[in-house]
Amino acid sequence: MSWLYTAFFRWVEKWFCGSAMGVDKGGELCYKYLIPFQVKASSVRAYIIKRLLLIIPVLLIVTSGIFVVVDIIPGDVIDAIVAKDPEASGIDRPALEHAYGLDQPIYVQYGRWIGLVPQADGGFSGALQGNLGGSWMRSNSVVELLGKAWPVTLELVLIGLIIALITAFPIGIYSALRQDTAGDYLGRSFAILCISVPDFWLGTMVILFPALWWGYMPPIMLIHFTENPIGNLRMFIVPSIVLGMAISGLTMRMTRTMMLEVLRQDYIRTAWAKGLRERVVVLRHALKNALIPVVTVIGIQIPYLIGAAVIVENIFCLSGVGRLVLTALLQRDEPVIRGVGLVLAVVLVLINLVVDLSYAYLDPRVHYK
Repeated sequence: MSWLYTAFFRWVEKWFCGSAMGVDKGGELCYKYLIPFQVKASSVRAYIIKRLLLIIPVLLIVTSGIFVVVDIIPGDVIDAIVAKDPEASGIDRPALEHAYGLDQPIYVQYGRWIGLVPQADGGFSGALQGNLGGSWMRSNSVVELLGKAWPVTLELVLIGLIIALITAFPIGIYSALRQDTAGDYLGRSFAILCISVPDFWLGTMVILFPALWWGYMPPIMLIHFTENPIGNLRMFIVPSIVLGMAISGLTMRMTRTMMLEVLRQDYIRTAWAKGLRERVVVLRHALKNALIPVVTVIGIQIPYLIGAAVIVENIFCLSGVGRLVLTALLQRDEPVIRGVGLVLAVVLVLINLVVDLSYAYLDPRVHYK
């Protein structure tokens, strides 16, 4: 396997770092503990390769953890089938366990799902081969189900994140510039309100009270953006506001805190003394230097945002990944649970990588090793 190992990392090095000879002679090693040969590359490229290679152990830990947690929960998919259809109580349980592979030890099931252990027919067909299996409770493959659900969750999270940022940044900056004024107290109170109100309660109230008072309910039928852009945005705007409030409060407070700290720096006083306009001082000199902790907080909250989407999608009947995984958990549809866990792990690792790379743009003094 050594030749395969070497060939793989040579391909990675060639793709991300350029040719193996003569690239950035002042740079660092791409990954000296994993690549069995020394290749010099720029520090940013080396850092990206390190982080991408670290995805491998992260995914192994996440997927193995999902396997163990699902396995120790009492019951299985056969119990879910019997609970759904009492007439199926006389089914041949050993035959179904063999068909689903549940009669094998958990490490064999995991190896088959990953694609390192041959299937019952002797072939290799797992995640490494691009096959996440088929749903046990539906006639679709896991890849097909994810392909239908991801656009909904992605649009919901993106719109919610945009609403959170365009709400949090102006209020946080204004509160810092007008410290201890009535506007500052109002903005801080709104931030605490956003942090304190639970998503599920707010989503329920948004549906309940307009329906009781004005006879209005948000659209609950999925409208694709390509079919009707206006109808699609109308459908997503209310749940996105509910979702965005979950992270806007903490982002407001962090923005205010960091802006207050930066505004007290000597170079900001110098900018004021030079007679620069407030907009120039705030946006060009203060805000960019205050954003690194804020971006870090936003990156930390994105997993929470995706988790909150599970609740919001079920309240507003949106057929996204959150609703898909919740249904799979109730039905013990293990291939869907594993596939969603794998995809979410990849997405979150890549998001954290993008957040870390943004530091160098915000502060040129940041260097990667």
